[in-house]
Amino acid sequence: MTTFDTVDVQTAPETPEVEVPAEPAGPTFAQLGLPQQLVTALERRDIRTPFAIQASALPDALAGRDVLGKAATGSGKTLAFGLPMLARLGADVRRGRRAPRGLILVPTRELAQQVFDNLAPLGQSIGVQLTTVYGGASMYRQIQQLRRGVDAVIATPGRLQDLIGQGEATLDEVEVTVIDEADFMSDLGFLPVVQELLDQTRPDAQRLLFSATLDGEVDTLVRRYLKDPARHEVKRPGDDAPPAEHLAYSVAFRDKLQIAEEMAARPGRTLVFVRTQHGADRLAGNLQAAGIKAEAIHGGLPQGARRRALEAFTDARSPVLVATDVAARGIHVDDVSLVVHYDPPADHKTYLHRSGRTARAGARGVVVSLLLPDQVGQAKRRFRQAKVEPVVSRIRPGDAPIAELVASGVHVAPVERPVRESRRPSGGPGGRRPRRDGDRPRRDGDRPRRPHGERPRRDGDRPAYGDRPAYGERSRGTGERSYGERGERRSSPYRGQGRRPERSAD
Repeated sequence: MTTFDTVDVQTAPETPEVEVPAEPAGPTFAQLGLPQQLVTALERRDIRTPFAIQASALPDALAGRDVLGKAATGSGKTLAFGLPMLARLGADVRRGRRAPRGLILVPTRELAQQVFDNLAPLGQSIGVQLTTVYGGASMYRQIQQLRRGVDAVIATPGRLQDLIGQGEATLDEVEVTVIDEADFMSDLGFLPVVQELLDQTRPDAQRLLFSATLDGEVDTLVRRYLKDPARHEVKRPGDDAPPAEHLAYSVAFRDKLQIAEEMAARPGRTLVFVRTQHGADRLAGNLQAAGIKAEAIHGGLPQGARRRALEAFTDARSPVLVATDVAARGIHVDDVSLVVHYDPPADHKTYLHRSGRTARAGARGVVVSLLLPDQVGQAKRRFRQAKVEPVVSRIRPGDAPIAELVASGVHVAPVERPVRESRRPSGGPGGRRPRRDGDRPRRDGDRPRRPHGERPRRDGDRPAYGDRPAYGERSRGTGERSYGERGERRSSPYRGQGRRPERSAD
């Protein structure tokens, strides 16, 4: 049975109001042993006090021990495993072409990009360069980055295995390996690939495994690859379910879309989960037709489209995001105030992962399940397994519970990102290069373009078609080898003499 060093985060009792200077509740990053360069980089990002999982796991991870961490979604696991890796690689900074010495395995593209966004600025402060490797993005660009040399790779298992098979990546020098969301990798069937990748790293490499849940095949992974790991778990009241308000409504099929539109019009960021890719595109289109700024994100979209949709949601330019379950573990956006289960999840674990997108880092959030009448019984069993007890009530469009939910939303100001200037020359539509028959600048000044028909040929003026000799009269070269009027081959002076003599040097 797996045991953990559990850190209980309790609510402080009420005390009389006394004016005292504010002090951190726990140790600082410097007191935990983090290098000063990283401490300064964190302070520049206004990160001064470690979360509970960070305060618990950092000392063992910085000491080089294998760490098995279990903490709820949004509890700060990224820095808990990222900071020790950066500190270790930053102690021996290398330049030039080099194989990666750090590896972070994640299940989804979005999670890989968000881990990179969190750690890359911190790595720059100590001279550690990171890169991402995941499917749906340019493999050529990833290969070029690996060839130039990086210190750590944040990768999804499939794309990394492809690059290793092509000889473009190697894990022989990896000395720190991080496995994030291992249970979700197990659900997706990635664990066999993860084991193949871990077998290629150094046998004495440090292993850090962090996840919200640790069960099933993950325990086999822990026993095989982690050596006497330090076990840390952050336990908060209500951690069995996300600290959010859970609501469930039974709706008629004909009213379901209209109710979803009313909820999506709520101020603030709203995340709507559906079961299929087509369902995500269809619902996002319906919301847009109703005047709601919404985007869809799922595994069938190109990586560029997924990135743009997530950026628009993060910046609140499109405050509604319709996502499939694959994106449940990859979306880490703060201030998501409402999660809507438009389609019921497959099991209670998926319910918790979806719901964990709201009420993050102490913020408040609401989780709403829209259930058809024949889905209510199964949903109640799922709620009991997830240890939540919402009362299922029937509603119709325009009812008071929807109005109260909409009124409780808080507007989030959108953030406009600067538009990057195109490097391509201007002059055509959308910055495209002008056509040849347009006003194209010429090197030889304003001399008019010569018509194609007046351009002289290299071998002289070509005779007109009517002046050409007949097929049988054409010359075939300087030798006597030619054809007659009917295409009959004339005799050659070399016929019957065997091999044709070599030409002379003259």
